[in-house]
Amino acid sequence: MHKKFLFATWSGGGAVPPVLSIARALRERGHDVRVLADRSLHEEVAAGGVEPIAWTTAPQGDATDPAKDVIKDFEARTPIGAFARLRDRIVCGPAADYARDTLAELRARPAAVLVAEHMLLGAATGGEAAGIPVASLVTTLYPFPTPGAPPPGPGLAPASGMLGRLRDRVLTQLILKPWGKGLPALNAARVAHGLSPVDSVIDAFDRVDRVLVLSPRALDYPGRRFPAHLRHVGPRLDDPAWAAGELELPEGDAPLVLAGLSSSFMNQRAQLERIADALGTSPVRGLLTTGPAVDPATVRAPGNVLVTAAAPHGTALRHAAVTITHAGHGTAVKSLAAGVPLVCVPLGRDQIEVARHVELAGAGITVSKNASPRMIARAVDRVLQEPSYRRAAQRLAAEIAAEVATDRAVAELEALAVRATGRDEGAPGRDTAEPSGPSQMLSS
Repeated sequence: MHKKFLFATWSGGGAVPPVLSIARALRERGHDVRVLADRSLHEEVAAGGVEPIAWTTAPQGDATDPAKDVIKDFEARTPIGAFARLRDRIVCGPAADYARDTLAELRARPAAVLVAEHMLLGAATGGEAAGIPVASLVTTLYPFPTPGAPPPGPGLAPASGMLGRLRDRVLTQLILKPWGKGLPALNAARVAHGLSPVDSVIDAFDRVDRVLVLSPRALDYPGRRFPAHLRHVGPRLDDPAWAAGELELPEGDAPLVLAGLSSSFMNQRAQLERIADALGTSPVRGLLTTGPAVDPATVRAPGNVLVTAAAPHGTALRHAAVTITHAGHGTAVKSLAAGVPLVCVPLGRDQIEVARHVELAGAGITVSKNASPRMIARAVDRVLQEPSYRRAAQRLAAEIAAEVATDRAVAELEALAVRATGRDEGAPGRDTAEPSGPSQMLSS
């Protein structure tokens, strides 16, 4: 049955392609889909046959251009500073603007369901005010503390014993505390749109009908428990529109190492050059993709390394023996889905956590973002020479294949849309009167 969906996203680097992948899949099934997004994303939105809509008062940015990036987390001196920029410039600070734009679009052209990228609490607030179902898309590992896992962010190993549990309790409070500075702006946005204030920013993340996690359940901790309204729906494995095109591989028959760092600007040119230098000392072929944030002409490389702005990773991974990545969720999971082990060079954001999960799964190893070419070369050689890494990656590939055999994200969103048609006009857009918050976790 034909339904109308409104998506909301922002120029958030690797978070964009999986969101647009779902929008495109719904459009291909005959639904009416449009996407509220920064103007810098409109070409990519339209490439999927989906209608782009510009934010009018909410921030407009371009994560590939350091001058136009809204967050500029590459300027932060500490992880806390980088987090504060995300909180104040996207999640909470402009929440009223995102809510106003979302609600205005929904009033002008109603939709059955609002689908918001997880960090856009303002957009979710607009959907809640409109009284329609809201789905939140988490494009990485679930980023909030839950029972059965260490607090996410620092890349910790699971705790054991009394001291380990104490560590987790203390760190959970430390990790959640900085969100408090965003609460006044968020609650102001809620009150301005006729909604009651929330006790914490974390509670606001749960004011949705569904949290859809676009990450393999197999990559997370087996005993981790999640909120009742959360669903793991599997990763999106298709390449973004900007990476489309013919695949060119470096000449020769040596093992292929696919390398690439963030698609957004993270001041990564020096790391790209160290990776190129490392591959130049190894008996491999290197395919180094710089992404749209770095001009490939500015990256010097030895003769066995082909440097290009973009390549279809889905195709390249069929030839690759190892992937070197910043441990961005998209590249890491695509590599694992292809059975390719990883060398992770996390630069920040969620990447330390993703790298830790890859290591715990036995499918790769991590080196510092300041690692020398020699250290990177040693890591690549180790992953190439020890078959356990490829076996672990192939095990995860089989589990990911089972997860994505059906499009669970589309099924969940279509179910929300069907349910929406049975509601009375103006009924609240929640499953229950009160959301299931972090203290009310159930097994998913």
